[in-house]
Amino acid sequence: MGELIFVGLGLGGVDDLSARAIRTLKECDQVYGEFYTSKLIDSTPDDLEALIGKKIIRLSRKEVEEEETVVDAAKKGKVAFVTAGDTMAATTHVDLKIRAEEEGVSTDLIHGISIFTACSSALGLQPYKFGRTVTIPFPEPGYTPLSPYENIYDNWSRGLHTLVLLDIREEEGRYMTANQAVQWLMDAEKAKGLGMITEKTIICAAARVGSRTQKVAANYPQKMLVEDMGPPLHAVVVPGKLHFIEAYALAKFAGAPEDIIED
Repeated sequence: MGELIFVGLGLGGVDDLSARAIRTLKECDQVYGEFYTSKLIDSTPDDLEALIGKKIIRLSRKEVEEEETVVDAAKKGKVAFVTAGDTMAATTHVDLKIRAEEEGVSTDLIHGISIFTACSSALGLQPYKFGRTVTIPFPEPGYTPLSPYENIYDNWSRGLHTLVLLDIREEEGRYMTANQAVQWLMDAEKAKGLGMITEKTIICAAARVGSRTQKVAANYPQKMLVEDMGPPLHAVVVPGKLHFIEAYALAKFAGAPEDIIED
């Protein structure tokens, strides 16, 4: 039996990879990767190929979730599976690791920087004050689920912050923006009417976290609707009850109104 090594590439570019990650990828017989759940901001898969001197076999969602391509290859040699961020942040990758172990394939894990911690750090919010993470999907005709709003409200009502991940349609080249997410939240508030999103609600946005062009912003909804966050990837945070240090950080790091410090 061979070995399957999951390598998180982090968020920025290939120059952020650890020495261990680079060494491991160079030693592998084959390197597989998927870039539909996320992508590197400052680098492309081609840049990674140039660094490690190997071709990356790029997989579709179906090949990762439904087929045994990676596991079968790992039965014959040393194989790496790479993704942006931290590989175990996605349930499908955990499932892939389980499947490999069940087939008798030895697995290992090299962590990468994840949006789950990097976003809170960029904004100056405390990670232990976050509740359940939520994903907002692109609106579709006849399909407007409000469960993301309900989950955000559940966190907010308990004073917890919510990291809101935004829909990615990599095959279509579509990446939801923070502005679209703010509009979605405002529309959901109109539909549910629970009083979470008001004209005085602070909403935070973070773009290209971990990259050289990272940008963060925090303001009231009408301001965030028109805030230019630049190219993707974007994420949004709906804060719960802010500690005074968090309020100060949002004002200083993300340009939030100074009156939130007094509040």
